[in-house]
Amino acid sequence: METPYAPPTDPIRVLYEDPALIAVEKPAGLLSVPGRGAHLADCLISRLALAFPQVLLVHRLDRDTSGVMVFALTPHAQREISMQFEKRATKKVYIARVAGRLTPKSGTVDLPLIVDWPNRPRQMVDHAHGKPAVTDWHVLKASDDETRVRLLPKTGRSHQLRVHMLALGHPILGDPLYATGAAREFPRLMLHSEELRLGHPESGEGLKFRAPAPF
Repeated sequence: METPYAPPTDPIRVLYEDPALIAVEKPAGLLSVPGRGAHLADCLISRLALAFPQVLLVHRLDRDTSGVMVFALTPHAQREISMQFEKRATKKVYIARVAGRLTPKSGTVDLPLIVDWPNRPRQMVDHAHGKPAVTDWHVLKASDDETRVRLLPKTGRSHQLRVHMLALGHPILGDPLYATGAAREFPRLMLHSEELRLGHPESGEGLKFRAPAPF
């Protein structure tokens, strides 16, 4: 069961802006796009539209995940950046705190995912019908209680990092959907999009946007 929607009201931090695109830091607890119903209308793209009426979506972050997001400011930029995400030409780096000591120091999760329809929006591993999903991970710091880990998703499935960590037996701390017991009792989901790299939609120049994890 997801928690009630009470989005933060802090100003959105802009990391980069030019005529083609804008990079911002999404706070935890704010939807990327509107949900169903008037009570879920407040979201990142609607807030950005107040200052950038032409803003266009190219990717999403889960409501409870914080960190770097990029939006297009022209239809051409939207097509170009969306294509980079589709072709997996972007590089995404996440930081997470997970329950327990994750071993070994690094590894890869290769488990196909599909929506768990009776329990949506939950996702689940399904080897027969799931879509390919791959995540590399590198331990940054570990204790018996928890591990700080860098996550590098090679695909962009819904809830991919959350389900892959759960599949390893180390759910992300504070996860309202996948963590249980003490691992769930945190003020927020401990997952943050720390870095995003992509090519500029006009010049092709490599861009890197970064926002350090707030936890």
